[in-house]
Amino acid sequence: MSKGVRIPYDEFSFFGENVAEYSLDASANPVVSRIQLALEDGRHVSALKWGSATPKIVFVHGSAQNAHTWDTVCLALGVPALAVDLPGHGHSAWRDDGDYTPKSLARDIAPIIERHAPEAALVCGMSLGGLTTLALAYHRPDLVDRLMMVDITPGVTPEKSKSITDFVNGPQSFASFDDLLARTKEHNPTRSESSLRRGILHNARQLDDLSWAWRYDRRSHPRRESGTNIAAGMWEMIERLPCTLTLVRGGVSPVVDDADVAELRRRKPDAIVHLVDGAGHSVQGDRPRELAELVRREL
Repeated sequence: MSKGVRIPYDEFSFFGENVAEYSLDASANPVVSRIQLALEDGRHVSALKWGSATPKIVFVHGSAQNAHTWDTVCLALGVPALAVDLPGHGHSAWRDDGDYTPKSLARDIAPIIERHAPEAALVCGMSLGGLTTLALAYHRPDLVDRLMMVDITPGVTPEKSKSITDFVNGPQSFASFDDLLARTKEHNPTRSESSLRRGILHNARQLDDLSWAWRYDRRSHPRRESGTNIAAGMWEMIERLPCTLTLVRGGVSPVVDDADVAELRRRKPDAIVHLVDGAGHSVQGDRPRELAELVRREL
């Protein structure tokens, strides 16, 4: 893919690659639709609905990602699911105020979950999506029967997330797809090139001049120097959670450490903790089959 070439994009055309790469016993043409719900202020939230039945699972991605990050997990599971695009990401509208804190995001995604997955058995959120679903479980317990947080706790710090933040806060636009792929490969050395290509096509868009730019609102990922603690007060939320909580930790991720796990167990003694060997922060991208199996157990 070189500079000066228009690259077509069909978001539903890559499932066969996911199935082949991970040797899944799944159809390369699953029933998946793009849905959208208008919010009271005129913005909209978008999501992918997997299957024709009422979703049993809700997935919420991390900062600078989108709903397609869960594609391989959803294919491996083969159960009805709803994968939400957070505001400022994917196909959801951006916030004019730039307020992408977990509490605000939880308010924004609650209506589409209430409409399309009101009886989900599990809500699973990764990174910023994990903190968002924690806020959702705290403020809207009627929508969260069981909560799974993927590689995130309120103990996240700028130091722990430095490598991720450095990548996200890099260039916004690129002269060619190959330039964008090269930077992505540099920061994801263990991921296959085919999976990175799919991820970029879902998470970036080609502009009129044939250059490329990320789809997400850059303000959705706080810069390290801002000093903003988006997880302030969230350990207290965990203490008061009425639902079951499971933490999935990436084995080689620096974002969640042993001290975080100890604090989680102190705050919520019945919390379940799983460690996925070989997975970085994006467990769903590094070890999707293993994560799918953990989700299946929760169901």
